[in-house]
Amino acid sequence: MSDLPSTPITQASNSGPPGPSPGSSLRKERGAIAAQACDTCRSRKQRCDEKRPKCSTCLRFKLDCNYREPQPTKKDKTLVEILDRIKSLENKIDSLNIYTNFPSTTSFGQPGTYVPATSLVITSSIHAPAIPTSSTIQFPEPSSATSGTEDHYTYVSSVHQMLAWPAVQQLLATVQPKVPSMDLSSVERDAPMTTLGAHNRSVKSLPSTTALASRGQGPEMSVHGPALGPSPISVSGLNWDTMQRLSKAYFDSINLVYPILDRHSFFSDILPSLFNDGFGQGMASTIAFLVFALGEVALAGSEGHPIHAHNGRPSGVKGGSKDEPPGLDLFNEARKRMGFNLTECSLENVQIFALASLYYGTCFHLMDFWRMTTSASLACQALITSNPGELSSPRVDLVRRAFWHCSIMETCLNLELGFPLTGLEKMENVVGLPDFAGPYSEDDYITNQESHFQEHFASQIVLRRLLVDFHGVLSQTASTPTSLGSTSSPFSPTTTTGTGLNRMTIQGLALQLDQWRGMLPPHLKWQEESPGAFPEATQEEYHKTNAAAAIFSPAASAPLSPVMSTSQPHVSHSTSPTPPLMFTTDLDAPPVRYPYTLDIQVALLRSRYYYTKYLIHRPFIYKALHAPDAMTHDDAAGAAECLKSCLKWPLAMSPTCQHKRLIPCHFFFSQNFLGILVLLHLSTTVPILRRIRTTLCGDRFEMDARETVGLYTDWLRDLKSVDGVARWHWELVKAIYGLEE
Repeated sequence: MSDLPSTPITQASNSGPPGPSPGSSLRKERGAIAAQACDTCRSRKQRCDEKRPKCSTCLRFKLDCNYREPQPTKKDKTLVEILDRIKSLENKIDSLNIYTNFPSTTSFGQPGTYVPATSLVITSSIHAPAIPTSSTIQFPEPSSATSGTEDHYTYVSSVHQMLAWPAVQQLLATVQPKVPSMDLSSVERDAPMTTLGAHNRSVKSLPSTTALASRGQGPEMSVHGPALGPSPISVSGLNWDTMQRLSKAYFDSINLVYPILDRHSFFSDILPSLFNDGFGQGMASTIAFLVFALGEVALAGSEGHPIHAHNGRPSGVKGGSKDEPPGLDLFNEARKRMGFNLTECSLENVQIFALASLYYGTCFHLMDFWRMTTSASLACQALITSNPGELSSPRVDLVRRAFWHCSIMETCLNLELGFPLTGLEKMENVVGLPDFAGPYSEDDYITNQESHFQEHFASQIVLRRLLVDFHGVLSQTASTPTSLGSTSSPFSPTTTTGTGLNRMTIQGLALQLDQWRGMLPPHLKWQEESPGAFPEATQEEYHKTNAAAAIFSPAASAPLSPVMSTSQPHVSHSTSPTPPLMFTTDLDAPPVRYPYTLDIQVALLRSRYYYTKYLIHRPFIYKALHAPDAMTHDDAAGAAECLKSCLKWPLAMSPTCQHKRLIPCHFFFSQNFLGILVLLHLSTTVPILRRIRTTLCGDRFEMDARETVGLYTDWLRDLKSVDGVARWHWELVKAIYGLEE
């Protein structure tokens, strides 16, 4: 047996660690699983390298190379079922348009009772949640002046539009003396440009060189990886082990949340080629440096040193500093090469811009994130327009994944900041939905078994499409429907007074959202009243085995990822049947470590669900603030649903908030945490909201609301030193709640 070490060429087909470390098992690592061998290799019973359009064997012997269509596995069928549900939900949403222009007058029962509306018929096996009743709260019947088409509902998508509400402006006027440097009366006039201007003044562009690069050398490297925290990685430190380690860190974390790259081709083709031939100016080198930079972010952002502490509590922003984030040297190498690829109409061009936007997002550079996201969307349109054959090529699934990633990012920017859409959404029906078909490695199989990242991404797509449809229905007026991109812009902020908006429409949309949650697979579904609970499938397993921690531990045959930990979830050893919580509001407790960024994927899906529910019901809050005499019991119940949907979004809970660099769209959630904190404060000072809060929101609301205020204020306090937008939010919240710095 040869004792020679394996080379990068022999390791290229395996995306796992380069070799066993001392003291570890000497069992030979399995190579990547062949997803689909060609007919020639299959008949010869030999290994196929799966290259397209011809594998190496067929190319060498000048044979026809045919690949059979892979048969879907049980997992694939589950994913397809999730995506197939989109059409049925969209058809039901379209049916709401039939009723949108109906007057909202209904026959209400006596105060304290609820008579369900029968005018809106929606076929569903899931019933809308019952409206709570209470004999201690009474609301008058709508008078003739307030019935009919004018129901005082106003819908806006942006927090800045909400801050322009008259009742909120009264609150801001009372705290204006506490923040003399901020002109709170200009919120309605300047909209998001207020905070974006503060962001641009406080945040400089990323430096083109770092202290490490100026010294021309990096830290000492070892087989166990680079030192974390103050020792970033330079280009001179990119040996084979380091390249694989950074790449694996990226694919085991960031690419699971944004699955825009293919692990199999990266480890099999790109990485060995660059190692043997060197880094050039092409797109492969650019993508590799972006992957390395984001891999270092994944390592440092999870296990690095906190950049500061507050009252002994370490920051959730880890690795690097405000001016020099982790991976900057490697990102600068990518920036040097991006100019050579600006006008390419290719999938790689889309991936480059998308990866660059992700890196800017981890550095809290909102405007750079937006510019790169827009560039990725435009590049995606250019690819589909100039090369429609890609939609029938073997890479079609990667094109679809990149497309929907850009669409999700665009939606967040448009709804919250009013940034214009690029027109990418017009290609949705042409592009289609991803199904993760094609070659995959054994590591991809393991990560999906552990985290279900494919189903999380598919569910995000469904939720995003529902949100866009909901926004369109809520924004329409009696005469002219309003499209997603035309409700507002940073330069012409307007509010949409919904003369065609009524209670029945809002309740119908809420039912559709409840249907979406009810149709999630068991390992993604959770109890709505418990945002921090484990998925329902895990809870059932916990009751059977009383060992829920084993559900989320790494597979026995899988090596620990650089971003994994052997720590286990909190498990209660009491005899109570209550399952353990996946997320906790105790930010001082040692955070639990979940493999493959599972907590981020779960928290992101749930938080976006609660955001959508909060947005749907917010018109009831507007009516309570500005037309309290016209409130009915159904209106009060809708306002209560809005308040309850504000509580304890998992992204702000531990352990997810302990690695904020890895959380997508910080600004989006910071904006909404600000809006929620304003509404929760108003619910303690405005009489009608206080009545709703104490009578219709449930027994646990007061406790949950206090914990929510603590979570969201801690989020803004933690980010204010690195994010100019969060700093503006923090100054306002500090004045409203009377907080200390």
